[in-house]
Amino acid sequence: MSADRPTLPPVRLHSEAELARDALSAPLMARAAKLARWAERGVPVGVGGQILEEPLAAATEHLGLAGDEDGAAYTAEAWQLAVDTGLVEIAETEESEDGADLSDDAAAGVATPGEELGLLTSGSPQDILDIWLGGMETVLADAAAPDLADLADQLTEGGELDLDALDWNPEEEAELLDGILGNLYLLTALNERPDQEVPLPALAASMIVPDDMDEPTDDVLEEVSEAMMRLDDQFRVLEPIGLVAYQPVDEALIEELDEDGETVVPQGAGASTAEPLSDEDVSRYGLVRLTPLGVYAVRARMLDAGVHAPAVGDLTDKGADVLLEALPDYPEALAQAESELWLTARTPLDAARDLLTSARGDDESAPRRRLAAQQTLSLVSPDAEAALRDVLDDRQLGGLARVWLAERALPGIPEPSQEMIFWLTVDTIAAQLDSADEDATTELSDLVQGLTEQHSGFFDTAWRVDHPATADVLEAMGRLHPDKKAAKEARKAAFKARSRQSG
Repeated sequence: MSADRPTLPPVRLHSEAELARDALSAPLMARAAKLARWAERGVPVGVGGQILEEPLAAATEHLGLAGDEDGAAYTAEAWQLAVDTGLVEIAETEESEDGADLSDDAAAGVATPGEELGLLTSGSPQDILDIWLGGMETVLADAAAPDLADLADQLTEGGELDLDALDWNPEEEAELLDGILGNLYLLTALNERPDQEVPLPALAASMIVPDDMDEPTDDVLEEVSEAMMRLDDQFRVLEPIGLVAYQPVDEALIEELDEDGETVVPQGAGASTAEPLSDEDVSRYGLVRLTPLGVYAVRARMLDAGVHAPAVGDLTDKGADVLLEALPDYPEALAQAESELWLTARTPLDAARDLLTSARGDDESAPRRRLAAQQTLSLVSPDAEAALRDVLDDRQLGGLARVWLAERALPGIPEPSQEMIFWLTVDTIAAQLDSADEDATTELSDLVQGLTEQHSGFFDTAWRVDHPATADVLEAMGRLHPDKKAAKEARKAAFKARSRQSG
């Protein structure tokens, strides 16, 4: 893998069958499919396939939206999606083919069900998802478009379309929306609860407030407020296609704050010193999350952009070496899920042998591989016993093999030598040093303290351990040990180990 290729945490995807069902039941997609079937007798359309006024009224009635104030608009959106995704196809009229001028209400063609419509019922789940992804791209483009009311005002005034006056940059809008969806994706991947909703002010602040700003200025808060209201508009557009689940900003709240001339975003949004809002208050400012279909879609777009966006199950058909390199960067729950899927594709004995072979090595990442191997082997049944006994005399693997056998209360486990115990201790600590997690650092500090309390003269022996990471581990123990005297002993031992390695 390229070192400069962006990498994201893994996500757990729903099955393609589940995702396809979600795609078909998304309100906008369901309406588009219903209109495509309704077009069986032919529907006259204008230039570009837009539905004309008279059939629009009939289509709105067909969808059961005639009594809805926005029914015609919802119908027109669904019709356009049907056109854009090929659920309907357009045959031009003779007048259109001749290049004749057509009035606004003249038919430029006739729409009938397209080939793609059949795939919604007879195609594979992937066929359905491909159609949905195409429609989703159309909706994303609509979400990034400028406010239609502002466009209408400009055109009504008879002037030329001025994008600068609209304060709208197509590329910037698309990048901002991509960034927001990327942040939502990252939060979903890192959250133990994938259905956790994100408050809209926090999401907007994540794109606006600098990381090193403890308390946002009024100008920054105003910028966050503007971004938040733009997101409110965009998420309202994106929800009907099934990309997000969204609870909009409370209209009454917007009116209240607009009357007072205040920003919509609560004071302190995005700041570490902010007082937490109540659940009720938070919900008034809008809540959003990616749906399982949204996670699938954003990941697909990231993969197309060259981002490494793994999903649980990607490594099932890969070798143990690939598995062990990847697992240390996975959250604990997803690492276990990935390991379980990998193990189901192999016999316990074959899996154990592959894991042990790939765990060997003196390179910098070898300790992390061995720790990942130990964690994966903990899920393997006792049928793998022979593979673990084969490595009992192995300096690098003998310690973890003994742990595995002991955990299963299997007989005939030889006592490890002191050299093996110390080597395994250094290896285990080395594997955990890369973690920047505060909880992991605390656990490591407790481990270091426990080791020195259990083994008097620990550092007198530890500096002699023939492990590439011995000096680094002892230096880390010097930083982590809460007792100043023990910390000093660790640093002296690290110096000895470093001198021994260089000599």
